[in-house]
Amino acid sequence: MNHTYVIIMAGGVGTRFWPFSRTNYPKQFHDVLGTGKSLLQQTAERFDGICPNENIYIVTSAEYHQLVKEQLPYLSDDQILCEPVRRNTAPCIAYAAYKIAQKDPQANMVVAPADHIILKEEEFKNTIRTALEATANQDILVTLGIQPSRPDTGYGYIQYIPDSDSQSVKKVKTFTEKPHLELAQQFLESGEFVWNAGIFVWNAQAIRKAFEAYMHETAEIFAEGDEWYFTEKEDAFINKAYSLCKNISIDNGIMEKAKNVYVVLSDFGWSDLGTWKSLYEVSGKDENQNVTDGTHLLYNTSNNIIKTPKNKLVVISGLEGFIVAEFDGVLLICPKEEEQKVKEFVADAKNHGTHFV
Repeated sequence: MNHTYVIIMAGGVGTRFWPFSRTNYPKQFHDVLGTGKSLLQQTAERFDGICPNENIYIVTSAEYHQLVKEQLPYLSDDQILCEPVRRNTAPCIAYAAYKIAQKDPQANMVVAPADHIILKEEEFKNTIRTALEATANQDILVTLGIQPSRPDTGYGYIQYIPDSDSQSVKKVKTFTEKPHLELAQQFLESGEFVWNAGIFVWNAQAIRKAFEAYMHETAEIFAEGDEWYFTEKEDAFINKAYSLCKNISIDNGIMEKAKNVYVVLSDFGWSDLGTWKSLYEVSGKDENQNVTDGTHLLYNTSNNIIKTPKNKLVVISGLEGFIVAEFDGVLLICPKEEEQKVKEFVADAKNHGTHFV
């Protein structure tokens, strides 16, 4: 029996990717890169050869159950875990981990977001295999760390102990959530910090022990479900369980507190694709450094990301460094450097009708 399982987190709305990412159709279900496959489909395919399809579990919002079924039709209903409300990553991971552990106590699990880009697929698989080997029979929690290329303030940072025994699996010293610029620059200069990719690997017993030690209430809530998982009463149990859960990330709840955390140093062309700017950075560009998707006539226009419907001709002249994005009745025109304001735009757009968000 294959004891490797993959948990894909696919419940977010991806507000910073508005207007492309909307509440009723978030970015993980879109073909963002123009490959013919959605981010969710690409993420699931990435684990081909790591685990069988029947060991892939998707945690998503109840409203996206049908979208998941359409995009990954080989999944059974038991493999699509529907959250009644969003409660951040700790409850999401607890639900999947406790459910899988009930079925297979020897489970070795990978947890990955549905909306990341991995450019070097084979290198990614090798890194995952290294992590799975480390966690198979040890009481450790492993995260993947990306060598930082710039002092980015949008990522969490992991400090590791350089002289750890293993070449690639290092003991973690500290976690720092999204530091200010000066601190991020110091991290980069020290050479002891990597970006937190938000991809985790551990075995069923190790993560249950961690929940019991650092998030005891959450552990109790999901342990009660052992008799209901994989039964017709699971949904009712989960509705009740989520009403009791705190809204907290796995980083804050466990990873920053646990003493048995390790990081696998990784280099597989990673981007968390959280923003328009991150999509710009990983996309192919024309001779004027524009990233385009749609039907366009561009004059004296450079360093933009332009994503518009193919059935609409868009003519742009004299524009530099902007996001131009149109989808489903909303047009966004915003300087790339002000992309953090997109969340504010979404909040204000609600006043013009919920269908715009």
